[in-house]
Amino acid sequence: MRRLLAVTTVLASVVLPVGSASADVPFASAIFKATHNSYSGDVDGTKHSIPYQLDHGVRFVELDVHDNGYDTNRDYAIGHSSPGDLVDHNGNPAANTLRDWLGVVNGWSAAHTTHAPIVVMLDLKDDLTDNQSFAAGNMTALNKELTDVFGPRLLLAKDYPGALPSVDTLRGRVLVLLSGDGGSRTEYKRDVGYNPAVALNGRGQIVEVHDSGGGGLWYWTGTYGADGRVTWLRHGKYDNGQTPAVALSDNGTLVEVHQSQSLSTLWYHVGHLDSNGEITWSASHQYDNGVLPTLVFTGANTLREVHKSQSNSQNWTWNGTLNGDTVSWTGNAKTSDPRYNKAFAARGSTSVSVWTGADGATSAQTLRYSTDRVFGDRIRYQQTAFDEFQDGDSAELQQGAVFYAAPATDSSFIVSARQSGKIVRGWDFDSASDATNPLANYPATNQPWTSWYASLTSGAVQ
Repeated sequence: MRRLLAVTTVLASVVLPVGSASADVPFASAIFKATHNSYSGDVDGTKHSIPYQLDHGVRFVELDVHDNGYDTNRDYAIGHSSPGDLVDHNGNPAANTLRDWLGVVNGWSAAHTTHAPIVVMLDLKDDLTDNQSFAAGNMTALNKELTDVFGPRLLLAKDYPGALPSVDTLRGRVLVLLSGDGGSRTEYKRDVGYNPAVALNGRGQIVEVHDSGGGGLWYWTGTYGADGRVTWLRHGKYDNGQTPAVALSDNGTLVEVHQSQSLSTLWYHVGHLDSNGEITWSASHQYDNGVLPTLVFTGANTLREVHKSQSNSQNWTWNGTLNGDTVSWTGNAKTSDPRYNKAFAARGSTSVSVWTGADGATSAQTLRYSTDRVFGDRIRYQQTAFDEFQDGDSAELQQGAVFYAAPATDSSFIVSARQSGKIVRGWDFDSASDATNPLANYPATNQPWTSWYASLTSGAVQ
C-alpha cells in the first residue's frame, strides 16, 4: 500500500504542459512519448514495430548503430551489442542496414505531415573516428545518408545553434540526435590537429591539410560561401608525415608537400578535387631533403616550392612543372626569400586562414579558420545532427548542447537540466517511480503501452 501511494503522489506532482495537436508549446517545455532501443520491438521489452510506435504517439525513437561491415554494405548496421542483436524485424525492415530503418521513419513522416517533430536518436555503438575517409564511413558519410533519406524534412542542427522554437513551428520535421560513443560525438563538434595549411582557388574551393601530431596527415575540403563562411565537405587521412603545405589550381588540381615523420626528407602528392569535395590522391614521391616545405602555383601548371635546410636556417627553392600525376622539379638553389605563408590563401578580396586555438572548452589544438568576413569558426563536419550531452560527459560536449540525457534513475541531473531549459531524455524509464518534477521531456521506456506510462504521458505532444 505504501508503494502505491508513493507512486500516485509522484504522478500527481508531475506538471505536464498542454499537449494536443492543436495547442502549441515551447519545445523545451513539451513532453513526448519516447522508447528505448526502439528497434528491439518485442524482442526486448514490449514496444512493437517502429510504425506502430509512431502511429501511437511515440515521437522519439532510438536506433543503435554499428559501422562493422561498412566497407561491404556501404551502410551502417542496426543492433544492440552487434549488428542484428536484439533486432525485431516483425513489422520492421527485413535488413539491418540503417538506411532502411531511417526510410521507415521518413515514409511515416511523409504520410503524416502534421506530426510533432520526431527525434531519431543514433546511439553510436562503435567508434566512427577510426573510419578514415568518406568511403570508409566517417561522419561525412553519415551526414550524407541523413540528408539523402530525409531531404527537406530534416531539421539541421546548424540552423538552430541555440534553443529550438515551439513544437508547432517544427511540425512535420525530423531531427537526428547523436548519442553513444563519446569520441565520435566530440569529433563531430570539432577537429584537432597540428601545423594546418590551406589553399583557395578562384572557384571558391578550399583544401586544408594538417598533421595529427602523431604521424598522420589529414585533409579537409570545403567551399567559400556567399556569407563568407566555409562549408566543409570531405575529410580523410591521406598519408603519414608532418608539416604539410598545399597549393590548389582553378581546375581542382592540387599539389601537397610534407616532411617525413622521422627523417628530414621531403615528399609530394598530386591530387584531384571533384565536385563533391573528394580528393583522389596520387602516390607520394620524394623530391629532396629538408624541413618545413611551402609552395604556390605560379601558373596553370607551374609551381614554386621553398623549404628550410634540415641543417641550418638556409632556405632552398625548387621550380615545378605539373605533368599529370607527377611534378618535374628543376632549378634547385639557395634563396633569401622567406617560406610562403602556408596558413593563408587569398584570391582577390576573398581570403581564408587556418590556425589552432581553444574555442571555449575545446583544446588548444582545435582547428579553426577565418575568412575576410568571419573569424574563428571551427573546421568540422557540417552540423547536420544534434549532439547529445550525457551526465558525466566532458565540458566540450556540454558546450552549446541543446539535448541532455541520463538514466531515468538519475533524477537530480534530469531535474536540474529541465530547470535550466534543456531538452532532456531519461532512458530505461520503466517505472512510474522514475518520474521527476519536472518530468524528462523524453521518458524513454521499454514498456510504452502500460497503463502507468499512458497516465504519465497523457499530456504528451503528438
